[in-house]
Amino acid sequence: MNYRETVVVRGGGDLASGVIYRLFQSGYKIVVLDIENPLAVRKNVSFCQSIYDGSIVIEGVEGVFCKNLEDINTAYNHNKIPVLVDPEGLYIEKIKPDIVIDGILAKKNLGTNKNMADIVIALGPGFEADKDVHAVIETYTVNNNLSKVIYEGKASNNTGIPGMVKGYSGERAFYSPVSGVTKVVKDIGEKVIEGDVLLEIGNKKVKAPIGGIVRGMIMDGIYVDENVKIGDIEPRERVDFCYGISDKARSIGGGVLEAILHLQMMNLKKVK
Repeated sequence: MNYRETVVVRGGGDLASGVIYRLFQSGYKIVVLDIENPLAVRKNVSFCQSIYDGSIVIEGVEGVFCKNLEDINTAYNHNKIPVLVDPEGLYIEKIKPDIVIDGILAKKNLGTNKNMADIVIALGPGFEADKDVHAVIETYTVNNNLSKVIYEGKASNNTGIPGMVKGYSGERAFYSPVSGVTKVVKDIGEKVIEGDVLLEIGNKKVKAPIGGIVRGMIMDGIYVDENVKIGDIEPRERVDFCYGISDKARSIGGGVLEAILHLQMMNLKKVK
């Protein structure tokens, strides 16, 4: 396959995976870097899940766990997306990508900077465009600016409150009441009513805050800290919404693609 430029994406959760998918489908050569034990709740649409399972297919695109440069090249030869454990971003220096995207969504900058590549883009709050990175993509859904490309300034501050769906907002998500190892009772795609036990952590039962379909659920048998988001409910009871890239992730992917093309155009003008 004849690829476009090389893109390193830091983070492989569901929103970052929407970006990864859109760029891959647009012909870019992608490398995904994540932590050793990612905590994606929408695990069936997160490329980081390949770190646990070896591989994952999202809407026909496969990500595979890789351990070295040889594995990365093998993945490319089979038209797959390589995913590596590299929280420090050490492979950025080895690969020397044209573009770096911070999709960690930590709500703060964990070390991404403009010197990492010709084009560096970050998703959400924690970054200042034209200072830390070349562009920031808005990830807040409520202010009518979702996926807006910011070339100077910052994205909206994190509220910690999910967007409104069928009259529900914060009620859709649930969090770990204590630190401990998870024991999943109801997994993604299962129907629940308010009060159903979703999972157990230690001796604590986590119950469904509302009725609907389990859209996100942390992995079974994994350690989580207290007050970490571990899942969410889809109140519209649309099972198909649990197994596809979200409209939000696709929109943010479009914003990233716009930012790349715009910054490339501006860089060309500078050269001329």
